[in-house]
Amino acid sequence: MAGVGDGVLPGSADVVIVGAGQAGLSVAWHLRRLGLEPGADFVVLDRGPDTGGAWQFRWESLRLDDAHRVNDLPGMGELGLSFDTADASRPARDVVRDYYARYEQGFGLNVARPVGVTGVREEGEGFLVETDKGDVAARVVVNASGTWARPFRPYFAGAADFRGVQVSTPGYRSAEDFAGMRVLVVGGGTSAVGFLRELEGVAASTVWTTRRPVEFTDDPEGGVRAVRQADEAARAGRPLPSIIHGTGLPATPENLAARDRGLLVARPLFSAIEPDGVRWADGSFEPVDAIIWATGFRAELTHLAPLRLREPGGGVRVEDGRSVREPRLFLAGFGPQASTIGANRAGRTVARQVLAELRSDS
Repeated sequence: MAGVGDGVLPGSADVVIVGAGQAGLSVAWHLRRLGLEPGADFVVLDRGPDTGGAWQFRWESLRLDDAHRVNDLPGMGELGLSFDTADASRPARDVVRDYYARYEQGFGLNVARPVGVTGVREEGEGFLVETDKGDVAARVVVNASGTWARPFRPYFAGAADFRGVQVSTPGYRSAEDFAGMRVLVVGGGTSAVGFLRELEGVAASTVWTTRRPVEFTDDPEGGVRAVRQADEAARAGRPLPSIIHGTGLPATPENLAARDRGLLVARPLFSAIEPDGVRWADGSFEPVDAIIWATGFRAELTHLAPLRLREPGGGVRVEDGRSVREPRLFLAGFGPQASTIGANRAGRTVARQVLAELRSDS
């Protein structure tokens, strides 16, 4: 008999979780542990064609050792799995995809994919979750849609007239695509650093530019500050700050060596883009053939637009993973929960609040 895991959606469920990345799977695991049945009491919808959340779309050369730390999902140890002991020689996307698949199967989470959520609307005492596979009525919605589908590219005069190649982080596939090119990498995060290191010796030349001065640091408090700043912004309904601005870049031996040989030395942002390059603030011109925009992401919330959650400041007010404007809506992996460890911890908090909400309505 066909079921949720086969892409057949129920007409209703107590809880609909949108997204099966780290945040969505963490909430699902905790709901299951609290006694809710996957595929019946709660349904997980994922737009990706495969397991792994956003990781399934990352470039082939990325390895776990090169990325932000990937923390284990709750309960992963019960299955004998841990990213700490994963094969670091394999592409990170393959490792995460494999581990998440075994996780979903091991705990019977019955994720429905590929299912694209196109809208979430109020209906009666709950919601109507509209998808490309049919609609599902829900008492509670947990949004865990992440950010990968919404790369942020800042506006610069002349960008539309640039004759070379322009890609954002999700569009990057391999350094070989830029062989022999003069490449400009824009952005101050770990993706930008990874691109520059891969392009070294493949591209004809690279130039790195960032909005703020780059700091390589081992400051253990950086992550704490970044989470606090993100939490303050979410509670106030302001746009979320860049996490890397609060943490700095990791002062690994590889990064420091690349800095010392001149590869990871950032210039201040250019003032304009011209058809064949960029113009610096001092008036000098830099010819480039390609621009890689590693300029971060924004939360993918377009399907929540019918709920009118935006505040005058442009953000969404969220406290402890819960929407202030719509208390039956939870945003897992949002703001301070965006890191892998933050998403895992938040999964328990969100799941407990979801259960309390369901009980208060019964």
